[in-house]
Amino acid sequence: MTGAAEPFTRLVVDATGPVGRLRLNRPERLNALDPTTFEELVRAAQLFDAAPDVRVVVVSGAGRAFCAGFDLTALADARRTPRETADLGRLLAEAVTGMRAVTVAAVQGACIGGGVVLVSCCDLRVAAADARFALPEAALGIPLGWGGVPRLVREIGPAATKDLVLTCREVDAEEAHRLGLLNRVVPPADLGAAADELAHLVASRPAAVLTATKRQVNAVAEELASTAGAAGDADLLLTSLADPEAAAARSRYLSTRRVTYP
Repeated sequence: MTGAAEPFTRLVVDATGPVGRLRLNRPERLNALDPTTFEELVRAAQLFDAAPDVRVVVVSGAGRAFCAGFDLTALADARRTPRETADLGRLLAEAVTGMRAVTVAAVQGACIGGGVVLVSCCDLRVAAADARFALPEAALGIPLGWGGVPRLVREIGPAATKDLVLTCREVDAEEAHRLGLLNRVVPPADLGAAADELAHLVASRPAAVLTATKRQVNAVAEELASTAGAAGDADLLLTSLADPEAAAARSRYLSTRRVTYP
């Protein structure tokens, strides 16, 4: 939010009238999520919650990708224990899901791993036709965490969730739309305008109706597939990192799949 006392280094956060904007701003790393990004996203959610005029927040990523996911090397962060770092994603997911404002994800390019979980935390989702989605965690020898499994189950169903998580296959925007992960797919050049149009349309509704509807839908979603046990996802991640078979799978994957940056 413009004029915030604590500046953001990983995000661009702003609010003009009823529509706020939250943009991942680490394009040189394809907006990969690190501990600082997690903390700033939680803080941004709190700032929007403290701004009563903001009814809708557009969540986007700078550059050619929405989000490349979580950087596993961040687990070596000396400021906190590995478990504390592993649990940051859950805190982020809960902060974004629980925001008072309606969130609209605008997705372009790659949306990988934790980026998919972030998208699933948003209320409405628009993607460019060139967007692609993948959950490579199983190939990396780690479980999908941050409450990602129940969130995906309630958005795309159990069978599709197992398919995407276990095969780690990439899906394009059209298939993601058919599965129910996306609300709309638009030409890449139209993504910003389409997300803005949707945001302003929703923001034109009475604030009390927006808040009540979001709370009602989220409450029903929790009954369908609860995220209450997501705190245990961090323990599952750390256990998998110590498993020899999982470690071998991770080495094979990383030896053949390298993320390149511009």
